[in-house]
Amino acid sequence: MAQPVPVRSGGFGGSDGLAEFLKMEKFDLLIDATHPFAARISQNAAIAAKETGMSFFALRRPGWERQSGDRWTSVASVTEAAGALGETPKRVFLAIGRQEAFHFESAPQHHYLIRSVDPVTPPLGVPHARYLLATGPFEETAERELLTSNQIEVIVAKNSGGKATYGKVAAARTLGIEVIMVERQEPADVRTVGTVEEALGLVDHLFSPEMNRGV
Repeated sequence: MAQPVPVRSGGFGGSDGLAEFLKMEKFDLLIDATHPFAARISQNAAIAAKETGMSFFALRRPGWERQSGDRWTSVASVTEAAGALGETPKRVFLAIGRQEAFHFESAPQHHYLIRSVDPVTPPLGVPHARYLLATGPFEETAERELLTSNQIEVIVAKNSGGKATYGKVAAARTLGIEVIMVERQEPADVRTVGTVEEALGLVDHLFSPEMNRGV
């Protein structure tokens, strides 16, 4: 989608490359508005801001919260999620994207249905895996049908928040299906806001005349 502002695509070459770009272009503020699980670029942004002394904060949509009827097992990483499936073979819906699906090769006893936007390459080295290419949003009704028709017993998901992919969580609640939820591991020292409106308000605050006078 075309944006009414200058846009740059591609990487920067790590935190050092990003810091050099920020200095060269004479930016005053860096906002990390990447995906909640884009850990590497978020870390690079925080390091680059510290190196340049630049004002910095993150815009993160709020994560999902456990509701009555949810059967969540919260884990800190995808690796931990694979172990949390247990030894008994299960029918598992992997809804974590393609990049970290390989971690489930450590649990080859399960039957996997793996949904991603792009193909999982190479395919998982497990005996039972099916692949579904799809792009959200995913509505609850369709998710219930998917889970039921594939006899899914457990879902593995990332707590990315937002409405577009919440359908599977709501469907799991209705069907009584367990969800292994990979929670966000965000640095505590990064200032964070949850909405665009909050972000705009913080920008106004950071560059207000009072702040510039050191008040």
